[in-house]
Amino acid sequence: MHLLAYLFDPDSPALSAERARLREERLSRGEQIVDALAADGYPVVWAEIVEASAGGVVGRPHVARALVRAGVVESVDAAFATLLHHRSPYYVSKADTDVRHGIALVRAAGGVPVFAHGLATKRGRVVGDEAVAAMAAAGLLGLEVDHPDHSDDERRHMRGLATDLGLIVTGSSDYHGTNKTTPIGACTTAPEQFEALVAAGTGAAPFSD
Repeated sequence: MHLLAYLFDPDSPALSAERARLREERLSRGEQIVDALAADGYPVVWAEIVEASAGGVVGRPHVARALVRAGVVESVDAAFATLLHHRSPYYVSKADTDVRHGIALVRAAGGVPVFAHGLATKRGRVVGDEAVAAMAAAGLLGLEVDHPDHSDDERRHMRGLATDLGLIVTGSSDYHGTNKTTPIGACTTAPEQFEALVAAGTGAAPFSD
């Protein structure tokens, strides 16, 4: 489950502490994955991957790019399909934040919690309507509807669900740089929904040039 947080106060002590915990957990997880790959002869080195991240939080995409650079696979997608997927022997589980706790942390920081790509069946398992309703009862404010991995039927269903639950409808290209073929801005948020999102966020002002 991916929870997005918009317009939160970055200095919120509770949310900052949880973000720091997740960062450290992700670093430990990445190192474990790389150590396991290296033990089986794959030419990946943790220190080099950390250096290449340029200060970013190292995750599986960084490991995937290292595998591409080493010539093990042809692309990031191929790395995930062959070595880094959830059923791979190199996969390490994450110690994620409980979604209800995450929603509470974001709301306490003045942010707008939005549930991401909840019906992307092409990704595998999806979250049902009852779970989304439970998140809404816990303080969820928005639902990501217009997403590249949602079909037209899935978007219609999610839009109806958002209306029923009184949630803001957002869009996103889910852009991750050149790792993916989906361009930035492929899916956007309708102006009136964007205004509702901005109105709901009190932790920070939206960026404007």
